[in-house]
Amino acid sequence: MKKVGLYSALLLSGLIGSQWLPSVFPDLFSALVTPIKMMTMFCLAFIMIHVGLEFEIDKSNLRQYGWDYVVAATAAAFPWILCALYFVFVMTSAEGWFNFDAWKQSLLVSRFSAPTSAGVLFSMLAAAGLASTWVFKKARILAIFDDLDTILLMIPLKILMVGLKWQLGVIVLVIAVLLYIAWKYLHSFKLPTSWGWILFYSALITVGCELIYLTSRFIDDLVPIHLEVLLPAFVMGCVLAHGHGSLNSKMEERISNGMTGLFMVLVGLAMPLIVASSSGTTSSTTSALIGGEWPGWGMIITHVLVITVISNIGKMFSLLCYRREASLKERLALSVAMFPRGEVGAGVLVISLSYGIGGPVVTVALLSLALNLVMTGIFIAIVKKLLAEPQPQN
Repeated sequence: MKKVGLYSALLLSGLIGSQWLPSVFPDLFSALVTPIKMMTMFCLAFIMIHVGLEFEIDKSNLRQYGWDYVVAATAAAFPWILCALYFVFVMTSAEGWFNFDAWKQSLLVSRFSAPTSAGVLFSMLAAAGLASTWVFKKARILAIFDDLDTILLMIPLKILMVGLKWQLGVIVLVIAVLLYIAWKYLHSFKLPTSWGWILFYSALITVGCELIYLTSRFIDDLVPIHLEVLLPAFVMGCVLAHGHGSLNSKMEERISNGMTGLFMVLVGLAMPLIVASSSGTTSSTTSALIGGEWPGWGMIITHVLVITVISNIGKMFSLLCYRREASLKERLALSVAMFPRGEVGAGVLVISLSYGIGGPVVTVALLSLALNLVMTGIFIAIVKKLLAEPQPQN
C-alpha cells in the first residue's frame, strides 16, 4: 500500500498545483496548459496499451460481455441521472424545473460523474497487489465499458447543445471501426512490445488524436472531432501479440512506475480552475438557470458532499450482479473500485465550460470530482481490506 499512498500524494500535489499555479504564475501556467494536456494523454495511452496487452476475451461467451456492458452502462447512467436531478430540483430555482435549457445543461454537467478513471483505477489496483483478483479483472472490463458509454452518450448531449453535426457521426464510425479491429485481430500483430516501443506507440496515438482534433477545428471550431486516446490506445494493446520483442523486466517496471506516477501528477494538474464568485449571478443568463446565484461556501460544501455520496451510490449497481461469480465482499469491493474519477470526468467539465455553462453547479461538480480524486487511495484501501484473506486462528 506504500505505492498507493505515493500515487495518492502525487494526485493531491497535482490537484493543488492546478489551483495554485494559475494565481501565482498565470503566464507560466497558461503556457503549460497544452504540454500538460499532451503529456496526460501520452501517459494515459501508455497505461491503456498495457491494459490492452493483458486483455483477454472469451469469444465463446459473448453473452457475458453483453451483460458486462449493461452493468457498466448502469454504473455510468445512475450517477449521471441522480446528479442531474439534484442539480435541477435542488440547486435550481422553481422556474428552471420546467426550462429545457436548464435540463440540457444539467444533463451535460452531471455527466462528469459517470466515467470511472480507467488509468487511475488500474494503476492503483495493481499498486495494491490486486492485479490477479477477480475484482481487478472485472473492473478492467467495466471501467473500459463505462468510459466507452460516456464517450458515446456525450454525442447526443452535444447534439442537444449544438444541433446535429456530421462530425459526431464520424466519431461513432471511428469507435465502431476500432472496436471491430480489437475484436477481429485480438493479439494477432507480432510487433515489438518492449517499453521503448510502447512509448513510441503512445506518442504516435497521442499525436494522431491531437492532429485529428486540430484539423477538425479548422473545419468547424464549434464541433471538433475529439477522439480520446483511451480507446485507440486500448485497441493498440489488444492487437499486439503477447511477448513479441525483448523485455527488460526491471527496466519495464521502473518505466511503468515512472509513467504512472507522472500520470497521477498530470491528472491533478489537468483539473479546471475552481472559480468562486459571490457577486450574485453569473454573466450568462442561461447559466443562471442552473444555479447562477452564489449560495456561500457552507452551502457549496454541503452540495459537494451530497453530490459525491449520491454519485458513488449510483456506481454500486454491480453489488446486485455477478452473484454466481463472486461473494458479497467481492461484489462490494468491485463497486467501491468503480468510485475513482479523473481525466475523463474533467474533460466533460471542460466541454461544459466551452459551451458557456458556469455558476455554482459547475463549481460543485468540479469540487466533487476533486474530492473523489483525493479519496482514490482510501477507496483502494477499502477494496484491499474487503479482499483480504482471513487470518487463521491459532
